[in-house]
Amino acid sequence: MNPCPSRREVLGAALTLGAARAQRPKRPNILFIYTDDHSYRTISAYKEAYPWVRTPNIDKLAAQGTRFTATYNGAWCMPSRATVLTGKHQFGVESMRMAGPYPGCEYDPVKCPFWPSVFRKNGYFTAQIGKWHTGTDTGFGRDWDYQLVWNRPKYTETSANYYYDQPITYNGGKTEILKRYSTDQYTDWGVDVIDGKTRDTSKPWFLWMCYGAVHGPYQPAERHLKELQGIDFETPKDIFPPRPGKPDWAQKIEHWKKDANGKPVAGGRSLNSWVRQYHQGVFALDEAVGRLIDTLDKTGQRENTLVLFTSDQGLAFGQHGFRGTKIAAYDANVRSPLAFSMPGRIKAGGVCETPVCGVDLAPTIFKYAGLDQPWEMHGHDLTPLIENPASAWPHTTMLAATGQTFGSDTNEIPKGEKVLHNGVPWYVMLRDKQLKYVRPLVTDLEELYDLKADPDELNNLAVKPERRADVRRLRAAATAELRRTKCGFVDRMPPVREAAG
Repeated sequence: MNPCPSRREVLGAALTLGAARAQRPKRPNILFIYTDDHSYRTISAYKEAYPWVRTPNIDKLAAQGTRFTATYNGAWCMPSRATVLTGKHQFGVESMRMAGPYPGCEYDPVKCPFWPSVFRKNGYFTAQIGKWHTGTDTGFGRDWDYQLVWNRPKYTETSANYYYDQPITYNGGKTEILKRYSTDQYTDWGVDVIDGKTRDTSKPWFLWMCYGAVHGPYQPAERHLKELQGIDFETPKDIFPPRPGKPDWAQKIEHWKKDANGKPVAGGRSLNSWVRQYHQGVFALDEAVGRLIDTLDKTGQRENTLVLFTSDQGLAFGQHGFRGTKIAAYDANVRSPLAFSMPGRIKAGGVCETPVCGVDLAPTIFKYAGLDQPWEMHGHDLTPLIENPASAWPHTTMLAATGQTFGSDTNEIPKGEKVLHNGVPWYVMLRDKQLKYVRPLVTDLEELYDLKADPDELNNLAVKPERRADVRRLRAAATAELRRTKCGFVDRMPPVREAAG
């Protein structure tokens, strides 16, 4: 070995290193926009939206990449977020538990690590802004370099303050009451991170924007209170029972009453007024998305930033008798919007009709970041579908909802009222491109819907003798997916009740 390399050798080594660095792809930034109780039906890019819905900024974002038509992230706020942060179904999120007054909850970060810590260890600047609903430990200093957080599980007395008067904790330190409209303030903070005012600009960044809208009480910004005057829509066909062919538990959902004219009312207000107020709250979210993307454009980061837009789940208003309710396996309750955009890598105009689920998000983010998954996740990398929406997809899309119970605590399925969450029993739901299968974890009827022929899920095919082969096939597929993901209750599921005839 030459202990004193020549100038030519030094120059050659430098040129080789420079070429390697030039060929090495720049690690992308990641902007993850996450809304709350935000149905796919509220976004005008989706054909199921009411004709008067207007979300130009979200539509533009979706058009700049790939939009998924059917996404199931979770059954309600807490398990959806736990799934996002772990890449696991609710039954695989170990140590997460309810504790104290609702929505109090706790977890052991050793048994239940969140993957943003992995990004942080691999040189990313990680930030989280907004609502937190997965344990009083929000992970500042472990998962997040920067965090302006509304810790709902810790400050339970203000857990309904979705729009004003939130206790915001700043980077694990002081907590002060936020007086501004939360959607607007979160966006201001997000803009500051993106443009470099509040982050280490030498690192790639990951920002999780967790909006509280449009969760109840569905409070619009004052500037939007006059929007959507005179709107109208058809009342859902099964808002009142009976609901022929549906399981016993579904016959008991009666959140609406008839007024003197036979119109649905709840809490002294009409269905129309509830739906109008809910959609008014979406305007501020759409404006927020526009501001965040504009900031990426203005700072020259758009080409190298993966943007995800989705919500924890949907929300039903009138469908199947529900009012402002998620949890149930119906699309009206739990189907979320989902779009991925990255102009430097993802082609514009993609629409993917393959159903996907919340456990797929983390593996996809890891793939784009070029990082190995730190543990076995339940989902699958969606990049083949994002980059070619017509790709074949060999994987199963499943949602397993176990109420307010997580991890190995779900191994034993409870009896009686304890298996119900807001009147809905624990269940396992399976989707393919056309059919949806639901197995309740009580002895009751299964459900099967042809979502192309019956998008409103009114006709339960599971009670039709001619469709029993489909039911058996999808029941077996659901069981196989539970086994693949090491579900503890897979061999303890109660028998289904066969339909008469």
